[in-house]
Parts: sequence; C-alpha cells; structure tokens
Amino acid sequence: MINAIKKIDPNWLVPRQINAFCTTREGGVSKTPFATLNLGLNAEDDSADVLQNRSIVRSNLPNEPIWLKQIHGVGVSTPSSRASLVGGVVEADASVSNIPNEVLAILTADCMPVLLASRDGNVIGAAHAGWRGLSGGVLENTVKEMLALSPGLSPRDIQVWMGPAIGPSKFEVGEDVLQAFSAHSQSVLEQAFKPINQRPGKYLANLYLLAQERLRSLGIEQIDGGEFCTFNDSENFFSYRRDKKTGRFASLIWISELT
Repeated sequence: MINAIKKIDPNWLVPRQINAFCTTREGGVSKTPFATLNLGLNAEDDSADVLQNRSIVRSNLPNEPIWLKQIHGVGVSTPSSRASLVGGVVEADASVSNIPNEVLAILTADCMPVLLASRDGNVIGAAHAGWRGLSGGVLENTVKEMLALSPGLSPRDIQVWMGPAIGPSKFEVGEDVLQAFSAHSQSVLEQAFKPINQRPGKYLANLYLLAQERLRSLGIEQIDGGEFCTFNDSENFFSYRRDKKTGRFASLIWISELT
C-alpha cells in the first residue's frame, strides 16, 4: 500500500522519465514540534519516528534516497564519488546522477531546495541552497557536475525548479549576507536586499531572486518555482526561522527507466 503523504509536484515541463516531488509536514508519525512528517535525523526528533517517516516516503520511491549530510557548503556528490565512498555517509550539499532510479534528496526548513534536470531526461541534480551555499557557488558546482556527466550538454539544456524556501518578506539578514553576494550578484543586489526601515544594517533578502541571477548567469533560461514561503505556510512546511525547534521536509528527484 502506498502511504498517502501530502506532497507538492514541481510546476515544470520535463521529460516523462523525470520524476520529482517535495514532501510537506503532513503524513508522518512525529510528535509536536516535529509533527508529523519530519525527515531530518539531526533535528532532535525521536530517531525511530524519523526512520518510520523515511520508510513512509520510501514507499513512494523506486529506491532509498541518497540522504546527504548537509553542511551549508558547496560540495557535490557524484556517482563516481559515491562509488568510492567508504563508510556510507555522503557529506555534501548537492548531488547529481545519470543513473535510472537513483533518488536524489535535499532536506530543508527555510533554505532553498533546487532541482535540476536536462531536457533530454538523462541527467539530474539537487542542491541545498541556503544563503551560504548560494553565495559560495553550490548551484554553479552542481551544474558543472551535471555537464561532466553528459558531454555535449549545455546549460541552456537544463531546467530548474526552485522549491519551497523562506520568502522575501520574512528572510531578515544582516550586512554580512549582503556582502557575501556583492562580488557576484551586482545586477540584482538592490532588488534582492530591501533595507528594513529604522534598522540600519538589516535587510529582507530574496533567495529566489538571488538563485535566478546565479542560474541565468550560467546560461540557464528555464527556471520555475519560487512561489512558496516556508515561514508563512505553517500548515505545509517546517521553518527554522519561525519555530527554531522543528523538522525537515525533503525535495526528491530521480530518472525512471522508460519501458
């Protein structure tokens, strides 16, 4: 029996072998404040509940997802790096694949999950793009590894979906975050960082806009998503900024074998 979890399907037009969805906080067994479909083992939730939640999600997938140990960095896990891995823990903030039924997963609770797929349906990627990873180049690194998996692939042949993240009306940041983007995002800085009245050095930042700028600078044109706010939508999403002690939801993508 397939568990009836509540999930979000990306609003993008990709080849039929590309499968993807984002979980919500509904459909699991975790108790408050992790209620109910918390998938993060490092969120201080009961590990048995988290593993049961992961089992529920697994029933909707062709394989166990590649769960990353995310560190707010820019490292990308590839099929070759995973094949040579000793110990089983994949420490990275993005992953790519060209292997059918290999499920990539990103856990978030305000940071942006970014899913990528080539137009021919042969290569996929998933990235954890909080402000540190985004300013550091996690999207650039993910695209680079996708291109390496498919000689001849161009950034123009890659489609992107920006999953649920904290929205521009709620993501308050300081001068350090603005400076982190100033070297590479000059064209959108004024739009992406809105000064907060009577609070010098404080801004409302637009992660979606900053990600779009990075992706377009690489030559990627088809970018969808960006309409969510995890902070404002407590019914569907965990939010660290809103609740501090909270769970994590997953964004997942894989390539099906065509029959």
